[in-house]
Amino acid sequence: MNELRELYQEMIIDHGRNPRNFGSLPNANHKKEGFNPLCGDKIHLFIEEAHGVLNDLRFEGCGCAIAMASASLMTELLKQKTIEQAHALFANFHQMVTTKNNSTELIEKMGKLAVLSGVSEFPARVKCATLAWHTLQAALVDDDKKVSTE
Repeated sequence: MNELRELYQEMIIDHGRNPRNFGSLPNANHKKEGFNPLCGDKIHLFIEEAHGVLNDLRFEGCGCAIAMASASLMTELLKQKTIEQAHALFANFHQMVTTKNNSTELIEKMGKLAVLSGVSEFPARVKCATLAWHTLQAALVDDDKKVSTE
């Protein structure tokens, strides 16, 4: 179990320091900013969607390793997924990071996102992990409200 935990920590640090899909997206037709005042994480999410498919996702911003890793993993996993698939993945991800002692089935179902399963043990860090996801949800419905984890 220690080896798995170590691997998860390394992956979070790698995605936090070298986020994938970092940068703007000129052809984005959905954009949204999100902010976590508790930790200071800020994200600007760009989505290029056509006919219900997320063709490309990118983000800019700054924050802790968990916030950056979560955004990085999210943008990797959601490319070429439908909006419905994105909503379903959000629901499973949110359950995983907000529920202690998740089932092995849920953890395995999450794929790479399982690296963030340990966040459930640290309630203050849940906001870091879910910032990009809440920003995604608001962007997909073109919600005008400010996205904040507070």
